[in-house]
Amino acid sequence: MFNPLLSSVLSALLRSALFTSALAASTFALAGDKGVTPTEIRLGTSAVLSGPLGAQTAEYGVGSRLYFDAVNSAGGVHGRKISYTALDDGFDVKRAVENTRKLIEEDGVFMIYNNTGTAQTAAILGMLEATKTIAFGPVTGASVFREKLHPYLFHVRASYANEARRIVSQLRQTGIDRVAVFYQDDGFGKALLGELRQAAKLENMTFVAEVRVDPKQPDFKAAAAETEKARPQAVILGTAGTTFTYYIKAVLQTNVKPGFYGFSVASLDVINRELKERARGIVLAQIMPSLRNTTIPAVAEYQKLLQERSSDAVPSASQFEGFIHAKLLVEGLKKAGRNLSTESFSKAMEGMGEVSFGRFVAKYSPQSHNGSSYVELAIIDNQGQLRY
Repeated sequence: MFNPLLSSVLSALLRSALFTSALAASTFALAGDKGVTPTEIRLGTSAVLSGPLGAQTAEYGVGSRLYFDAVNSAGGVHGRKISYTALDDGFDVKRAVENTRKLIEEDGVFMIYNNTGTAQTAAILGMLEATKTIAFGPVTGASVFREKLHPYLFHVRASYANEARRIVSQLRQTGIDRVAVFYQDDGFGKALLGELRQAAKLENMTFVAEVRVDPKQPDFKAAAAETEKARPQAVILGTAGTTFTYYIKAVLQTNVKPGFYGFSVASLDVINRELKERARGIVLAQIMPSLRNTTIPAVAEYQKLLQERSSDAVPSASQFEGFIHAKLLVEGLKKAGRNLSTESFSKAMEGMGEVSFGRFVAKYSPQSHNGSSYVELAIIDNQGQLRY
């Protein structure tokens, strides 16, 4: 079905990518297979390490490094140790482009790993293509990167469309029809809103309100007042970080008490820290297996390595997502063999078949690099843990 908002957002992202592609083609030398030496595989990323999303995004890196360190301690991949450099872009597109340029041109990384953001990924896409550099596991679920094959993008997480359909379908099944959407008014938030509108059409649902805030100068009191006026039974939040929690705090000061639903990019750690007991009952889409299910080998492995590093460390869903990204990447590096190159890695991933961690399954082929479509809904319980 045609969605004007989603179409315009995705078109804008593609225009940005095409512009960057033209710029990159005239500016950047081909990176080829830099970043691979007899003893090292260099990875790099531009990520949101400051601002409202900073604390959460840093957790992805903690989980990734936990696994990379374990691999390196065991001798690396075919004798090569993995190094990983993360540069902060503050969720700013221009900084993300400059960081990525530096990583490719100056630092000579083999791969961009686990970069953050929809608009940011769109902006560096042309650079990746011009320099033949892979971006593995970008933290974005936007459909624009999945509707056609982008040969230098390898996704891990499910798409925002998968998450939106799961959330809206659940609301419809439980008889909740007065649903509002709250979103941050930027490329990220608009992409989530567009996916929610598509999902609502499939379920014959009309939102009672679409409430937005400027993420740089948010007025949460006004957003809460607009929400109160609509009197929704549930609100789906198209945001993450402290924007997610500050909005909920503001709504809870009004006379409406809707249920709150969020995407997987919302951090349980931030939610618990900011909302404490008021976090109970919030429902979040999850795109990784439950950390409670230690019968899944990857979950047990993550928790074991985490406890070995620090006995008082607390498992984190965001950390575990980074851990799974790293684990899947290493599987591809191993299968690529000793003669590692962009081409050999791509062929290894495309020929790997299904890789499963419990009910989470990722699959790649020459026709699709979309990875996983796994989505579950989880509720925050009285202990501040996710139950699903």
